[in-house]
Amino acid sequence: MRELKHYVACTVDGFIARAAGSFDFFLSEGEHLSGLFAEFPETAPAHLRNALGVQGPNRCFDAALMGRRTYEVGLHVGVTNPYLHLKEYVFSRILKQSFDASVTLISGDPAGFVHKLKHEPGQDIWLCGGELAAALLPEIDELILKVNPVLLGSGIPLFAGRVRQTDLKLVDSKVYRNGLVLLRYRLVH
Repeated sequence: MRELKHYVACTVDGFIARAAGSFDFFLSEGEHLSGLFAEFPETAPAHLRNALGVQGPNRCFDAALMGRRTYEVGLHVGVTNPYLHLKEYVFSRILKQSFDASVTLISGDPAGFVHKLKHEPGQDIWLCGGELAAALLPEIDELILKVNPVLLGSGIPLFAGRVRQTDLKLVDSKVYRNGLVLLRYRLVH
């Protein structure tokens, strides 16, 4: 069965973006980029892959899930299909039509949809972004955090909304010289 993996950048105090959605405080250069893109090449947006030197096939994921606000980051710069190399699903009750035929809009129950998707054949599923994470917590199998060495103080939290206490088992960690820490946790459901 496929797994849902929440692979996301965050601050030490648990924010994934400023309240308005910007994420200009994350480390945008350094050795961590080559390491992360070597392990997760499919997470590089299609329009940036060449500039970032990312090549090769998908290693972990063949599908990406995102909420409307995460998807709109690309729309604001004219990108209607940020991950051409993945099957993309955007969850929204506001958007009424997709801006790209390859991007599927989902307006119903996120957890129910993902539960069914996990039973379809394929590679694992990437939960991209974060505001959708609380609704999908029961379906998340692994939490992969790119913890950036910054305190933000406020913004969009890693899990917006109410979440139940969930135990985590640390399965891997890596510290980069620039202070970014990659943490991999299995969720104990």
